[in-house]
Amino acid sequence: MKTLLFDLDGTLTDPREGITRCIAHAMQKMGIAPLPLADLTFAIGPPLRPSLAKLIGTDERDAVEATLSAYRERFATIGLFENAVYDGIPETLSALQARGHTLYLATSKPRAYAERIVAHFGLAHYFSGIYGCELDGRLEHKDEIIGHIIERHKLEAARTIMIGDRSHDIAGARANGVKALGVTWGYGSREELEQAGAHALCATPQELLCLVNTL
Repeated sequence: MKTLLFDLDGTLTDPREGITRCIAHAMQKMGIAPLPLADLTFAIGPPLRPSLAKLIGTDERDAVEATLSAYRERFATIGLFENAVYDGIPETLSALQARGHTLYLATSKPRAYAERIVAHFGLAHYFSGIYGCELDGRLEHKDEIIGHIIERHKLEAARTIMIGDRSHDIAGARANGVKALGVTWGYGSREELEQAGAHALCATPQELLCLVNTL
């Protein structure tokens, strides 16, 4: 049996509406005209602070933290539930669990929000643990989160697979010596995932069931 680490945004759920609307809200609060929502999807998946810095045109810490605070002002009450579970995900998680695999959530989203989201959508019981960054930025990067899970649970890297839709999921897996499975229904292109070094790609949650056994 294997240990499977799942990304959240773009892998289990589609958070486009919530994340883009909250970014637009934050930009308005900072006095910056927001981009069209369709142009903000690049920020779905990676750590949020660098994306906000790019949007406001500075990486000055106080400015970035103020923008992040404005983002969370809306996200914590409205945005986190402007979200939808991808078709086939609950069935796939159930099948993987039934086959004896151990599942953990490994997201760059703050753990406090991730816990509420998976509980709201009825996914929490599939996971043996839910891991994300802390609100102060600790464990913000995917390689740190994966490394933390491996160390805490004494996992065997050779029998661990990271499953996600963006390049940072793949890079984080490789940095920790675990297999990287890229999913193409999220926000990362096949090219992005291949260039990052994904060991395999899958186009549907159902296909994931087969690939987990072959990696």
